Amino acid sequence: MKQFLSTALKGFGMGTANVVPGVSGGTIALITGIYSRLIGAISSFASVHTWRILFRGDFKAWWKSVDGGFLLALFCGLAFSILTLAKLVTWALNEYPVITWAFFFGLIVVSTIYMLVEIKGKTIKDILWVVVGVALGLAFCFLTPTNTPEAAWFYFVSGAVAICTMILPGISGSFILQIFGNYDTIMKSLDVMNLNWGVLIPFAIGAAVGIVAFSKFLKWLLSRYEKQTMLLLVGFVIGTVLKVWPWSDMEAVESAGHGLQIIEAILAMVMGAGLVVFIQHLSKKYES
Repeated sequence: MKQFLSTALKGFGMGTANVVPGVSGGTIALITGIYSRLIGAISSFASVHTWRILFRGDFKAWWKSVDGGFLLALFCGLAFSILTLAKLVTWALNEYPVITWAFFFGLIVVSTIYMLVEIKGKTIKDILWVVVGVALGLAFCFLTPTNTPEAAWFYFVSGAVAICTMILPGISGSFILQIFGNYDTIMKSLDVMNLNWGVLIPFAIGAAVGIVAFSKFLKWLLSRYEKQTMLLLVGFVIGTVLKVWPWSDMEAVESAGHGLQIIEAILAMVMGAGLVVFIQHLSKKYES
């Protein structure tokens, strides 16, 4: 039960991060030490052997082969956070943008420190992978949103692309939806009192197809070049920190009408950093 709750809590963190443009659920998975396991579990759905086990009627063996207990706990936490916090996070970003972004800024900065420490056997040559990741992350920050069609096929494509970025640390699935021009549409469709199935069904199908296909590629990378891949991802996270700088969008800050809120922002950064330390402590406690 403790293991289930621990994994559900991590899923809750991933779901919360995924509704914030600029913050990645993959970063939370990386921080909490479940990234490789998550990729392995998802990619197992693309294995022919996995489905042969199910078609033979051996559900217990199939459930074990896809790490079903882990995915169920993670999905419960993730779904609960998205359905309950989507409105709250959107409200916080609109009303208190500086404090909200400062919280996530502190969370991500301290996370990168933990991630670098966790990668063992680093050499001077390996720093190049971090530098390349930082450069890619900075380039990603300067992508701009576009206007796009409101059609089922496009929601399918949006779901496929966004879900892939949601499992990549440093790349925000929500920001990808902003670039595609349908972030607001998806967020409004998630209103538990008024779910828009015409949007959610094609989006969910696209997400399912996209995540299984992409996770297979990620698993291949991690199995052959784990250290280089992780260093590249950490570098990407560092590069995209610019996206969550509390005062990067001064128009939003001014429209909120609370001023620069420097002291409040510093406190929020400390809280975000403290949450990372707490999650790390909790993870080690449950895993020991």
